[in-house]
Amino acid sequence: MLRDTDALPPAVVPRGERVYAIGDIHGRRDLFAALAAAIDADDAQRPRADTTVILLGDLVDHGPESAGVIEHAIAWSRRRRVRLVAANHEEMFLDALQDTGALRHFIRIGGRETILSYGITPQDFQRATLEELRQMVRAAIPPAQLAFLATATESIRVGGYLFAHAGIKPGVEIDAQRSGDLRWIREPFLSSTADHGAVVVHGHTIVDEPEFRRNRIGIDTGAFASGRLTALCLEGEKRWICEARELRGEIGTSIRPA
Repeated sequence: MLRDTDALPPAVVPRGERVYAIGDIHGRRDLFAALAAAIDADDAQRPRADTTVILLGDLVDHGPESAGVIEHAIAWSRRRRVRLVAANHEEMFLDALQDTGALRHFIRIGGRETILSYGITPQDFQRATLEELRQMVRAAIPPAQLAFLATATESIRVGGYLFAHAGIKPGVEIDAQRSGDLRWIREPFLSSTADHGAVVVHGHTIVDEPEFRRNRIGIDTGAFASGRLTALCLEGEKRWICEARELRGEIGTSIRPA
């Protein structure tokens, strides 16, 4: 794990609360299901707390089971508090349902896999015009999934932490951040050493290991390509990592200090 030695005062989750923040899932329902089960078990064996799971977005694209990821998130949210952060890939997905130009772009950045996950066959995908494909996808998505995606919020503040998909624009107050930056930014956020007023927990930019900086924590470990899905777990000043990992075709989970 990459760390800064010049640390700000530690960020704190309010007393009695616990947070599990999950990085970009990108269609890997298998990893998501394993990680969700590991989080449930970890939460159950700790002292009782007001627990929130935060999904940092990019549930869809690239991996094979985007529809299944959303369905699993919905089912999980019926059993515990699960909150969704708005992200760029969900933005492009929803835009693609409205406009064929947006659909063309969506397909180029991993959307084909998302479309096929809704039961549209490769043959129909190839034969359809863009407009026909747009209508097919709109008809295939369950209304409950669209309703769940509509619950996404641009960012979530918990104590000394701010949860956003991509990050924030340095030098701009948190309440004044643009949705485009929260969903898409890389630089100058990634290299900034500024005090943002909270430690920003984000995905969007793939890292080999969770990246701990003085003002941000990046936890997108590239699930669709690496076979690793990471969650940052927070309580008080404590931090730990839950992870699901595919190794030689098997999926295992681990919990370790951050």
